[in-house]
Amino acid sequence: MKQIILTLMFALPLGVYQSQAQIVAPKLSPLAKLETKVGLTDVTVSYSRPSKRGRVVFGDVVPYNELWRLGANENTKLTLSTDMIIGQDTLTAGTYALFLLPTESNWKLVFYNDYSNWGTPDEFDSSKVSLTFSNAPVRLNDVVETLTIDVLNHTTSTADLTIAWDQFKLVVPCKVDADTKMMEAIAKVMQGPSSSDYYLAADYYYKEHKDLKKAQEWILLAEKQKPDAYWIVRLKALIQYELGDKKAAVQTMEKASELALKNGNSNAAKNYKNTASDWKK
Repeated sequence: MKQIILTLMFALPLGVYQSQAQIVAPKLSPLAKLETKVGLTDVTVSYSRPSKRGRVVFGDVVPYNELWRLGANENTKLTLSTDMIIGQDTLTAGTYALFLLPTESNWKLVFYNDYSNWGTPDEFDSSKVSLTFSNAPVRLNDVVETLTIDVLNHTTSTADLTIAWDQFKLVVPCKVDADTKMMEAIAKVMQGPSSSDYYLAADYYYKEHKDLKKAQEWILLAEKQKPDAYWIVRLKALIQYELGDKKAAVQTMEKASELALKNGNSNAAKNYKNTASDWKK
């Protein structure tokens, strides 16, 4: 009877066992997915995160002078919705496998346009390398237990792709052409803008220290369409202050505070009132 049962078990296809399995085991290197923006560019990184677990990572778990998959299990993948400048070179929009070639003094990050394989390629094809970036890793005071890939230090057009594990971190400066896209969008919508369009255009000019006179012109048009929008009146006050009209800025910010309170936003009302008080000083 035992022989018959064993025979039947081996006769069943593997898919039968898999479909009946109810236990999902935890992974030592769990999958992670990072989704963010740099400027107007969508950035996605998916990777499996191994942990140090008392081991020496670089020079042992990750050997020097050998290509590493930059993670565990399947390839670590980076996806960009638009072109991005990595260091000094341009990486075109698309999806890439990330590999790392570490030495004791320098790390080379490799952007490989074939991300279909598992781990490093059986045969490395240099024609599939879209870009490389090299720099010395930064030695950290604290240990990063689990491999961490992140995008930090954002501005409206730049950020740092960071790779940290054990006591080392690689910082990869990234830049996108957000300004051209924003200027094109502003020019397009100004043919028939709404109050939101005027506000967003004025806000961008204000934050990027562009033509404040033009920003003021737009915020006045936004206010004309929505005179009770306290966030519009607040931006008008900020622009007035930057243009040197501090007396008008105080009055406008106090008006913004009153409008915010009227609209039920007591926190904004308080903050605006404090700003006006600071300006008076």
